[in-house]
Amino acid sequence: MTSILFISVLLLICLQFSHILANNKMLAAIVKPGIFRHIMCRNNIYPRSTVQRFPVPDAVVFWTVNYEEYCPPCYTAPHIGGQSWADAPLPNGSNEPHWNHNDGLVNRVSFHGEYQIKDGLPQNPIGRTGLCGRGLLGRWGPNHAADPIVTRWKRNEKGQIVRHKDSDKNILQLVAIQRSDNKLWAIPGGMVDPGENVSVTLKREFTEEALNFDDKGNMVEEFFKQGGVHVYSGYVDDFRNTDNAWMETTALNFHDEDGTKVGQLQLEAGDDATNVRWTDINANLKLHANHADIVGEVVAKRNAHW
Repeated sequence: MTSILFISVLLLICLQFSHILANNKMLAAIVKPGIFRHIMCRNNIYPRSTVQRFPVPDAVVFWTVNYEEYCPPCYTAPHIGGQSWADAPLPNGSNEPHWNHNDGLVNRVSFHGEYQIKDGLPQNPIGRTGLCGRGLLGRWGPNHAADPIVTRWKRNEKGQIVRHKDSDKNILQLVAIQRSDNKLWAIPGGMVDPGENVSVTLKREFTEEALNFDDKGNMVEEFFKQGGVHVYSGYVDDFRNTDNAWMETTALNFHDEDGTKVGQLQLEAGDDATNVRWTDINANLKLHANHADIVGEVVAKRNAHW
């Protein structure tokens, strides 16, 4: 009898392990390896509120996993109502948004394919967050942003590129801003306006947040006009995400190879940034959301020190 019980317990453990493994494989199919995290938007108090998220252990993140006791609170920040950049409350009995499509000028398409609609509301394609509603986000479903990763090589007083003594690779620097909401350092990005081309958003957000609206004699205009290298498009592990509203971004790397363009500009924090600086990139870099993972992709593309 004891041996039978032991075998039963062992089988149960194996089944649970295989279930978690299957979830990890599903996750790998959804998003690019090395970029994704779904941590900041779980198991904490929602920002700028006293609302506690419902606990979501790793094993029950996915909607396909049964979680009978799941009963998240619903919260949408009061100041969202009536804003021109925000959706109307849902469900409201009137015209439903055109989910998974371009809805007029509003882009409701996710980079991760078609998301599900349940009880009239979109479901976060990555899984449970412990909170329903929109929280601090304006749109139901995907809220699209754009992140310009502006980089240069670190140089010494003689203008020579600095190599790291351990890796013997060039040290890359990026423009990072300190966010005013959570005080974390981040890529100077922002929301894509309805009907706006992402390239316009990238240049605008960098100018507003890192240069305080100064175009520096059209230097920035010419720099961004050359185009950037695509790094990532997809889900952002943002602390504002909910079960029904989430952040997605398009990240491009704009690199000043010889340091004679934006690499020489005087940075000045503006818009919702409290500080701005050129920051050395390495594996210990701590940034908002999964920005460090995205920056890591730039490092790989540039074969720089990490």
